[in-house]
Amino acid sequence: MTTAASPLLNRLLVGALGALFIGVLSPSSAVLAQQGPPTPPPEYGPMSISMEDVEYPYPVDYMPLRRYGKDLRMAYMDVEPVGVPNGKTVVLLHGLNFFGEYWGGTMEVLSEEGFRVIAIDQIGFGRSSKPILPYSLVQHAANTRELLEHLDVSQAAIVGHSFGGMLATRFALIYPEITTHLALVNQIGMTDQRLSRGWRDTEEVYQGNLARDYDAIRANIERYYVEWRPEFERHVEIHYGWIRSSDWPRLARIRASNIQAIYTEPVVYDWPLIEARTLVIGGEEDGPNFPELAETVAESVPNAELVLFPDVGHNPHLEAPDIFHPELVRFLETDPMPGFGGGRDH
Repeated sequence: MTTAASPLLNRLLVGALGALFIGVLSPSSAVLAQQGPPTPPPEYGPMSISMEDVEYPYPVDYMPLRRYGKDLRMAYMDVEPVGVPNGKTVVLLHGLNFFGEYWGGTMEVLSEEGFRVIAIDQIGFGRSSKPILPYSLVQHAANTRELLEHLDVSQAAIVGHSFGGMLATRFALIYPEITTHLALVNQIGMTDQRLSRGWRDTEEVYQGNLARDYDAIRANIERYYVEWRPEFERHVEIHYGWIRSSDWPRLARIRASNIQAIYTEPVVYDWPLIEARTLVIGGEEDGPNFPELAETVAESVPNAELVLFPDVGHNPHLEAPDIFHPELVRFLETDPMPGFGGGRDH
């Protein structure tokens, strides 16, 4: 087991992941030039920040929540096994620039393999409520736990992509008695950014988000992929539609608050304390240092393995599902660590 004082973890504490105004990741070295239309297609109109005009792959349900004196609702998809049920539940956590809808293909695969699958829109994302609140990883984790209690789920594998990987890490730390497995898919936040750059005022981050335009949005989405395909275009259309919505200032503030959580709540110190069996998985082409950082994560978590895919970018479940899903299923079908379920004194 690696401790927080080890040289290995000290390697983790250098560098940063890049521009937060248009996204959270450093550009993929594989994306060298814009690959889509240079100007917005005329059919790209305003889109609701509540996603009513985006089709979800499965029925969406809602759980009521009360936070900071506000009545909210949390959206989620809950899919029962299509194949022979194996008695296991998987929870899918989305990234900062996405929402539960993009897990559709993963949900189908896991359901066919016998898993119950729950994909969540965190508060502030997708079809969930979008209040102006001080967002945090801890609060997102608590909301996720409340949803699982609402659904009578006492144990689950937690799979988090990108920003959702940070959230999954924090969830596994706080709720080890729930987390049978932890899968970190191209997780961000793999350094403590407080050691490499100064604090940005939230208003400054908000103004940067507010100023997003078509070129910035397209560059931000295209850099997630090594090979651009037409089906990826919908996320450009959605993000561009948001900035044309009258509600964009609200969503821009919510994004700014969540971006700040990446800075204020580093998860690098959580990794040595994770008890769950863990998979660090993703596409190698996710910035020049991603393979090295991912290797350090896998070495820092006591019960982790590393699987990286060459010539794949930030979204392997969308870009390379044929190689990503078998590895995820293989991992999720393993047994929890010996002694799982005893929990930790809280």
